[in-house]
Amino acid sequence: MPKMVFIDPDGTRHEVEAPLGLSVLEIAHRNRIDIEGACEGSLACSTCHVIVEPSDYDRLKPVSEDEEDMLDLAFGLTKTSRLGCQIVMTEDLDGLTVRLPSGTNNLMG
Repeated sequence: MPKMVFIDPDGTRHEVEAPLGLSVLEIAHRNRIDIEGACEGSLACSTCHVIVEPSDYDRLKPVSEDEEDMLDLAFGLTKTSRLGCQIVMTEDLDGLTVRLPSGTNNLMG
């Protein structure tokens, strides 16, 4: 089974199993990683914002226009920022590493 790594804002690394077909947000929640996902993956917020390691970024599918719109609302946006709900685990993403930003913008409530 593929694996991925989450890095907390304080630098703590969490290597977890990453079942195929699940989003990074779903994988985080299954492993009690502190990522909000206020809209539950419906692409209506930016609270599942993650920062993909630059060496992994080109392995991802391109950002959709809807995701770009939501990313504009994300706290601490970077060149390799993505929404965890939009990254779906595949064999090609084995070893994916993402950093969790130090905060989120929750405009949902």
